[in-house]
Amino acid sequence: MYWSAPVYGYRQTFQPVWATTYAHALDMIKEAVQGERHDELFYDDMIKLAPTQEQKKIIASIRDDERGHNRMFRSMYRELTGQDIPLAAEEPYEKPRSYLSGLVTALFGELAAVERYRTIWSALPPGVYKDTVLGILMDEQKHATKYNYLYALNK
Repeated sequence: MYWSAPVYGYRQTFQPVWATTYAHALDMIKEAVQGERHDELFYDDMIKLAPTQEQKKIIASIRDDERGHNRMFRSMYRELTGQDIPLAAEEPYEKPRSYLSGLVTALFGELAAVERYRTIWSALPPGVYKDTVLGILMDEQKHATKYNYLYALNK
């Protein structure tokens, strides 16, 4: 049995706390892509620090997913704005102090990405772009789960 709300001809303007504007979502896509070089260096270091071949493969699979996400975000941005995302200024890169501390950094980075991408998702119109961001968001959740597994394995 389904419950349906009565229809009164008036719709409240409820907005989730993570809702944003379309313009802000485009800025967030640009920011997400501009940290690309930093992410590559981080993944390379984490792969080198991983103690087993299995763990190296897990981190490499996450890195490969992230490369795909960056390509999709770049393409999406170009199609929505007609512009390419410029390269960001090179920020100093801080290597992980240890494998375990790198896993913690990676885990919380993935969780922060889930929140950012949820905000981007909220501002996109229904269709392929919104569906793509939802897929990326789900990948980020999967990555967080994998990093949690790696952390538990090495704690």
